[in-house]
Amino acid sequence: MRDEELRASAQDGTYPRPQLVRPRWFDLSGEWDFAFDEDVSVDPRAGVPAEFARTIVVPYPPESPLSGIHETGYHPVVWYRRYVDASDVARAGHADGRTLLLHFGAVDYRADVWIDGRQAASHEGGHTPFTVEVPVADVGFEIVVRAEDDPHDLSQPRGKQDWQEAPHSIWYHRTTGIWQPVWIESVPRQHVTRVAWHPDVRHDRVHLTLELASRPVEPVRAHVTLRFGARLLAETTVTMAGPTQDTAIAIPALGTEQGWDELLWRPDRPVLIDARIELTAGDPTAASADVVSSYLGLRFVETVGGDFLLNGARCHVKGVLSQGYWPQSHLAAPGAAALRAEVELIKDLGFNTARLHQKVEDPRLMYWADRLGLLLWTELPSAFENSDAAVTRLTKEWMDVVRRDSSHPSVVAWVPLNESWAVRQIAVDARQQDFARTLYHLTKTLDGTRPVISNDGWEHTQSDLLTMHDYENDHVKLRARYGTPEAVAKAVEGLSPFGKRVLVGTDAEAAATASTPALLTEFGGVSFTPDPDFDAWGYRLVGTPDDLDRHLTGIFAVLNTSTGLAGWVYTQLTDTVQETNGLVDENRVPKLPVERIRAILHGRVEPAG
Repeated sequence: MRDEELRASAQDGTYPRPQLVRPRWFDLSGEWDFAFDEDVSVDPRAGVPAEFARTIVVPYPPESPLSGIHETGYHPVVWYRRYVDASDVARAGHADGRTLLLHFGAVDYRADVWIDGRQAASHEGGHTPFTVEVPVADVGFEIVVRAEDDPHDLSQPRGKQDWQEAPHSIWYHRTTGIWQPVWIESVPRQHVTRVAWHPDVRHDRVHLTLELASRPVEPVRAHVTLRFGARLLAETTVTMAGPTQDTAIAIPALGTEQGWDELLWRPDRPVLIDARIELTAGDPTAASADVVSSYLGLRFVETVGGDFLLNGARCHVKGVLSQGYWPQSHLAAPGAAALRAEVELIKDLGFNTARLHQKVEDPRLMYWADRLGLLLWTELPSAFENSDAAVTRLTKEWMDVVRRDSSHPSVVAWVPLNESWAVRQIAVDARQQDFARTLYHLTKTLDGTRPVISNDGWEHTQSDLLTMHDYENDHVKLRARYGTPEAVAKAVEGLSPFGKRVLVGTDAEAAATASTPALLTEFGGVSFTPDPDFDAWGYRLVGTPDDLDRHLTGIFAVLNTSTGLAGWVYTQLTDTVQETNGLVDENRVPKLPVERIRAILHGRVEPAG
């Protein structure tokens, strides 16, 4: 298999799983048969509907306009059907002796899958991928999917999806069923199922984790090459006797000053290393080899005193809250190009960081953040009750998220909880403190290379970053609260200026968190819309673009001159449903000229009087 074929498949931004790419695959996006559960009769022989009366465009949720359904009411169970014919299978590169895999990027919330009338898989978790092996695929096959998403089940990780029928306050329309890509690809019987990279830059190496479809009967070999452009950085062969192998790969070029400067990933120079992995089992013929491409970024993140560091250098976080929501497609992106455009928009506005709020993003957005140079904070969508079911579901889905996204160099922080959602009594309830503490340590166990924020906003047990949310919009008061280290320390003591305890848990945890870099990770929320009849919502309402300009200039002047903060995250990037507090509207049209917003963010304009 030619390397240029692999690179082309990996780098166009359309392949749904960008860090484990094969050149031959077939996208199943498009029209599927569709039915609401209440509209169908079920075939008792197969447990699936006997007929489907509607058509939906996958992967858009049925609540969204692009789906062709656009019904936003309560529909807790939906059904999908698609026939994959022999020509589709051929386009995926399938041949005798190989296995056909059916991949789902995300189905919210619980999914059951039938292949030709036989149940083939079940999956729970609305934001993480799963794969189904197709039993017999040579002449085509029928896929049926049942998705269950109970709008009233508050133990589900749901993020900003409203449990009321219509959006209210800060909650949005629901996203039910398939909302990320569905695709097929053909693989050898023994094949790679996971590739994970963890750089160890200080020791001039990277750690590779390979996972296989099954325990090999005889040892298999994985030949790994790492390249920077045409330059070979490393080459090694790993012998695998079990289904998982961890290997350290030396990169000698990192040991030189020139290599350090050339190879490290950072936002202003997002260098990516191309990886090729060829797995051979038994007779190393072309038919039995699994060849995949991947990539990695060499960088390290740490905190020292009050500073957040990237590659050993101070990195001031200039972030924006990203809801990842589009009016025409809701949590699903309108298309692959929209994900690249979102990253480009954030960078053009002058931000170096996006806090992905209450959503596990499409991996293709992370691919563009890796390639174009944007720092990301990954956050778990919250549940809205504290119960055994919520604890179990949040923990399981979070582990899957960390495993899926830990190889992206753009991801620099993990956020398992936000604003005490699902742990409302954490300030006084030892059990809820234990849950936040457990998520913190579990995340550190799965990935010890990034900061973990136990509960973004307030009521931290132990966190590697001290993050606070404060929507005070008087810039004089903001300066008094956050302008100096002494002011920040005072804000953290006891009850904060925004009415919450910042630190909870043990004295040792409080002391450890209080000594970490402090960031204001939600602020602003200034709402402006030119439509006076729209029922706008925001933390501060302004009436004209000039008012918006003056207000933003004042508050950013305070934060950019603060000596007590390591960074900030502005609320928010886009208008979202009734929340009109975006810097751009829901169609990504800036409310002020892009150049003006960038100048305000970077303090290159005079502050308001």
